[in-house]
Order: sequence, then C-alpha cells, then structure tokens
Amino acid sequence: MKVTEHIKKANGKTLFSFEIIPPKKGDNIQELYKNIDPLMEFKPPFIDVTTSREEYIYIDKSNGLLERKITRMRPGSVGICAAIKHKYDVDTVPHVLCGGFTKEETEYLLVDCHYLGIDNVMALRGDAMSHQKYFESSNGGHQFATGLVEQINQMNKGKYLHEVIETSSNSDFCIGVAGYPEKHLESPSLKTDLRRLKEKISAGADYVVTQMFFDNKKYFAFVKAARNEGITIPIIPGIKPIAIKRHLQLLPQVFKIDLPEDLISAIEACKTNKEVRQVGVEWTINQSQELLNVGVPVLHYYSMGKSDNIKAIAKELF
Repeated sequence: MKVTEHIKKANGKTLFSFEIIPPKKGDNIQELYKNIDPLMEFKPPFIDVTTSREEYIYIDKSNGLLERKITRMRPGSVGICAAIKHKYDVDTVPHVLCGGFTKEETEYLLVDCHYLGIDNVMALRGDAMSHQKYFESSNGGHQFATGLVEQINQMNKGKYLHEVIETSSNSDFCIGVAGYPEKHLESPSLKTDLRRLKEKISAGADYVVTQMFFDNKKYFAFVKAARNEGITIPIIPGIKPIAIKRHLQLLPQVFKIDLPEDLISAIEACKTNKEVRQVGVEWTINQSQELLNVGVPVLHYYSMGKSDNIKAIAKELF
C-alpha cells in the first residue's frame, strides 16, 4: 500500500513510522531485526530503509603505493526492504539516490522494486562524496532530485529511458521527497528551497518527509510557508532523539540546523551519554506530543540503527 493511502486510511489519526540503516557489508541481518522487533508493537504502516552511495578505499600495494578502489560499505536498500517486507508483512520505502547511480542503474533498481511489490520510494539527491566540496552527479546520473522524481513518474506511465513499454502492469510508485524546515544547507534562502520543493512535486512527488528539527516552531512555519506556496501534499515531520553529547556539535555541522537553548543546556549538564540519551527521550516525547496534538499525518523517527530510545518514546505516545 502507498504511504499516501496509509495516511488517508488513518482518517486523521497520526501514524508511527521509522527509518533504519542497512547493516554494513559482512554484518548479520539478525542484528537489524533485533532493532526492528521492539518497534513492531506500535504497528508502523511503513519502514524507510536508507542507502548510501559509493565510497573510496585505499589498498596498500606491495610497492609501497596506494591503490584507490570504489566500494559500497552497505548492501542495497532494495534487498533489505524485501527481507523486512517478507518477515514483518509491512510496507517498506527504499531510498533512491541521484549520487552514485546512473539513470540506467536507477531504472534497474526501480524495476526490481516493482517486481518485489514495493509500492513506495524516497527520491533523494544524496550527499557529496567525502573528497568533494560540492555534490557531483555520476556520469549519466541525475544532478537534482527533481530529475529523479521525473524518471520515476515517467516509469509509472510506462515510459522507460529508451522505450515506451505497453503493459497492463505499470509501476505505480508513491514518491516521497525531502523537505527542509531550516532550508537545505546549499540553498540561499527558505523561499528558494520551497520553490525547489514545488518543482519536485510538479515532477510527481506525492509526500514530503522533513529533515530532523528540534524546535516545532520551525516545522509549523515550514508547513505554513509551503501551503502558502500552493504545496498541498502531506508533510511528515522527521524526528531524531539526541543520543550522545557529541550530537551538539555534529548535527549542526552536518545538517546546518539549530538546537534550542533549553535542549543545549540540558545536554551540557549531563555527565554521561546515558544521561544524554534520557534527555533526548524526554525532549522527543514532549516534541512529539505537541505534533500529535495538532494532527500531523505521521511521526517519523530516525532510529540510526538503535531502537531502545525510539521504543521509550513511542510507548508514551502510541
């Protein structure tokens, strides 16, 4: 079932969902299941599965030189989505990236999703590689998420990259895209960023999931501004509990977001990461409750591979 159909079927009730990271290459998928199992009691209608682009590794050669090789440290999201869908009978949302993929590779991935009965995809540009100052698309890939959304939407109509296929079983993907309450880090203004979001919607996007935020006023202002721009599709808040003290520096640095002073003070007063984790849980419960009270369509949590804090939060809300 599509994410938008789950929202419609809920008839105004706020749903619970979360995002997981695939295990690293060589790790056991059972570890992933151990983190999903405790959250299934809250009946998530869908689970997002992230993916990552290629990375460079350097291999020592016998002559003392280093050889640069391209590798992927985590398996593709499609296989993990299929495994989760089979084990838990829950809809999954694989993340599809511009970065690291050609348009042809994207088409193959989408064909696999269609064969597996996956109804939803999250279309994202992705990040620059570690050695790049700015994002660069792969040769033959999409530079912007709008082009990726358009490709998915065209495939839904039976229009593939090099041919039109007449079939009674076209894909019908529900397409999610990212939204940024505090604007994308590369955007010159929130107004500009909203125009880019509107372009993705015009290309075929069906719903929005926001980047993490810690002040609900940012989300409310973003939704209001989006509606004023004529954006009417569901805007799902993405929420991440603070878990370690280093997040005070790491999250603003990586995502260019602000943290409320009350939260900063509470974390700085903690002596251990265990205390920080508890502060994160309590803050997120209060944040989520306010969002729940105004009837957001879904509370979507970034689990980052751990579920104990998400379970503690969901237990108070669902």
